[in-house]
Amino acid sequence: MPEALHRALLVGINHYDNMPALTGCINDVEALAALLARHEDASPNFDCIARQTATQDSLSADVSSLVSPGADLALLYFAGHGAQHDRDVSLCTTDGTRHNPGVRLSQVLGNVAGSPVREVVIILDCCFSGAAGGVPQLGSDSAVLRQGVSILAASRGDQPSAERQHRGVFSRYVEAALDGGAADVVGKVTVAGVYAYLSELFGPWDQRPTFKANVDRLHELRRCRPAVPVAELRQLREVFPTYDYNLPLDPSYEPDAQPSNSEHEAVFGVLQRARAAKLVEPVGHEHMYYAAMRSLSCRLTPLGQHYWRLADLNRL
Repeated sequence: MPEALHRALLVGINHYDNMPALTGCINDVEALAALLARHEDASPNFDCIARQTATQDSLSADVSSLVSPGADLALLYFAGHGAQHDRDVSLCTTDGTRHNPGVRLSQVLGNVAGSPVREVVIILDCCFSGAAGGVPQLGSDSAVLRQGVSILAASRGDQPSAERQHRGVFSRYVEAALDGGAADVVGKVTVAGVYAYLSELFGPWDQRPTFKANVDRLHELRRCRPAVPVAELRQLREVFPTYDYNLPLDPSYEPDAQPSNSEHEAVFGVLQRARAAKLVEPVGHEHMYYAAMRSLSCRLTPLGQHYWRLADLNRL
């Protein structure tokens, strides 16, 4: 059984009754649904429903079900045409027309505003998607996004979103982010981490992903293999008695040294893996091996100090 109750609704529409066909939206849904359904270790994650067509009525009904009681985290992903409105965007449905293209995001946010689901993530790969969340909620003069809601959009509110080789450019990068590209040291992928990953892949002449959120904590969207096992991250707290401690090294830490010192060799293995994850750095030399052979030292990097503090606070 999943550790928490996670729901995901993924909608990808290639064929429209009254609009030009697209080629990559269904492929995008299939790729993302496969990743969201399972963590990298194959344990259950989101309970996914995928749609390859949607009318205005069916999309509205599916969104209502998505944010109905019974889930801790709900995710809506939409790939298809987007229609521009004043500070809003419509998710174009199969039966959409020029004057009534689909379901407005403000309507979706209205449903979310009354939902008991604490955390809701919305990912949009459609033209003008950055306008999402740009108007007050229906019947309210308060902030657009209620607490616990985040929106990751493929482009600004005045930009189209591109397809290439039968995939959305944005969604292909989201796939890579979920597959470990955006994972932190412990393997956690969050929506903020996905945005940070995406923002580096689009240049000043490209569509620009946008991120809007009203959250006080970040839930993991997917769990990947950690760069350093959590048990070893905790061990850094024991190896370094203070976060700014310089740990003296000597040749006994090297596995090839004679006589062998199994305790030092085990610690050095942890330090080497932490070095690869940019948590530890040698002092006085570029390489850990030579730092040990020349009896120099090593220390925690600022990122390593962060995880040292988490271990010290029993948060790992």
